[in-house]
Amino acid sequence: MRPLPTLLALTAAAAFGGFVALGLYQALDRPALAREDAPPSSSILPTTAAAALPAAVEGQPLPSLAPMLKRVTPAVVSVYSRQTVRVASPLGPFAELFGVPSMPRERVQRALGSGVVIDAQRGLILTNHHVVENADGVSVTLGDGRTVEAEFLGSDPDTDVALIRIPAKDLTQIPLGDSDQLQVGDFVVAVGNPYGLGQTVTSGIVSAVGRSGIPVAGFQNFIQTDASINPGNSGGALVNLQGQLVGINTASFNPSGSMAGNIGLGFAIPIDLARNIAEQLYTNKGVVRRGTLGVTTQDVTQRLADGLGLDTPGGALITGVYPGSAGAAAGLQAGDVVLQANGQRITNGAALHNFEGLQGVGSKVTLDVRRDGKALKLDATLKEQLREVSGATLDARLTGATFDELDEATRQQLRGMGANGGVQVGTVTERSRAWNSGLRSGDIVYAGSTGNFTDLASFRSGFSKPPAQLLLNVWRDGTGEGRLLMR
Repeated sequence: MRPLPTLLALTAAAAFGGFVALGLYQALDRPALAREDAPPSSSILPTTAAAALPAAVEGQPLPSLAPMLKRVTPAVVSVYSRQTVRVASPLGPFAELFGVPSMPRERVQRALGSGVVIDAQRGLILTNHHVVENADGVSVTLGDGRTVEAEFLGSDPDTDVALIRIPAKDLTQIPLGDSDQLQVGDFVVAVGNPYGLGQTVTSGIVSAVGRSGIPVAGFQNFIQTDASINPGNSGGALVNLQGQLVGINTASFNPSGSMAGNIGLGFAIPIDLARNIAEQLYTNKGVVRRGTLGVTTQDVTQRLADGLGLDTPGGALITGVYPGSAGAAAGLQAGDVVLQANGQRITNGAALHNFEGLQGVGSKVTLDVRRDGKALKLDATLKEQLREVSGATLDARLTGATFDELDEATRQQLRGMGANGGVQVGTVTERSRAWNSGLRSGDIVYAGSTGNFTDLASFRSGFSKPPAQLLLNVWRDGTGEGRLLMR
C-alpha cells in the first residue's frame, strides 16, 4: 500500500485562498487568489447610455427575471474567512547568517465564498464547509454593504454544508423550495460572488438530478446545472423561477482548470438535504447523526453475477450483517444483492454507502433485493451510525486510544489506493498501552490480525474473538505505512 496521494488541484467552485478546498481532485476548478489591492473602478472612460430591452414587442410583454431577483438577491451574502498560518523563512536554516530571524512567521490567509440567509429572525446563513474550513474567523458582507462578524455553528464535511449565524437585524431570507420536485429542463438561477466581483447572477437549466460519482469528496446527490458557477460562487443560492431556494452551489467541473472558463458543468447540494443537515447542526450543537443499515458489502463482478443468477453485474452484495443492526431487523442476509433503495438504483457497494450517508436516523428504507435468484422487498428503519469508540472497550491492548469513523474525503483517498476503508485514531493518551505500542493520533488503521475492515462497525466486530497477537496495519501522514504490534 503506497502513501495517500496529495490532492492539490481540485477545489469547489468558490474558494479564494489556498486553504479552503483541500481533498478534492484535479478536475474541479482551482481557487482564484484574492486580491486585496484591486484598484477602484476607473472614471477615465466616458460613460455610455445603458441599452434597455423594450417592455413589449408587438404588444406582447417580454419575460424578465428582474422582479424575482429583487426579492432574492438581498438574501445572498459574501462570506469571508480568515486563517492564521505559519510561514517558514525562505532561507531555511541559513536565515540567521543573513540577519533574518529563522523562526516561522505568521500571516493571514483569506478566502471568499457566498452564503444564503435562510432564517432572518435568527440570523442563520447556509454556506459550504470548504468556504469556512479551518477558519479562525468568518465575516459576512450583506447586500446593503454592512459587514458583520459571524458565529460558526457547525459544518459537515461529508456533505459540504456549514451553518453560521450573524447578529444583524433587518435581514432578508429566501423561501425554501422543494428540490425533490426538480426535473431535468427546469430553469434555475445561480446567485453568488464570483471572483470577488460582487453579486452576480447566471441562469441555466437543471441538467441532471441525483448526480453522484463526481470526483469530489463526500456523500453525493447533486443537482447538475449549466448555469455558470465560478470561484466565489460556493455557498451561494440556486433558485427556481419562483425565487425559492432549491440548492446551495458547491462546485464546477472543468478538466482544463478554472482559467479555461465555464463549460456548463456546475453542481449544487439539494436544499432538502442541506436543510436537514442545517437543522441537525443547529439542534445538535454542530453534530450530524446519520443512519446506517449495519452491513458490509462488495461489488458484483461479472463472475459473481453469473453465480448469483443476475442478468448483468451490478448492485451491492451483502457480505456481512451486524447483530442488532437495522439490516438484521429487516431480514437482510449475507449473499443478498441490493439492487435498489427507495427506488434509487444501487450500482455497487459505494452507491449503497452513499445512499445510507444521505439518510437520517430513523429513516424508512425499502430495499429491492435479489436472493437465490428471486426478487423480494425488505423494509428497514435505519439506526444511528457509530462515530467513535474507546479502544479499551474492544481490547485492553488498545487502552488509551479512541477510534473514529473515517470522513468521506479520506475514505475516497483510500479507495483510490486499493483499500476499501478503515478507521482513524482519534486521541491517544501519553504513556498509555496504545501510546507505548506506537499508536498516534491521526493514524489510519486499515487492516490487522482481526481481518480487513471498512468502517468502525466492522472494526469493532473483529474483536468478538480477540486475537492472541494483535497487529494493526497503519498509515501515518508523512511517514508512510507500517505494522504495529499492540502489547
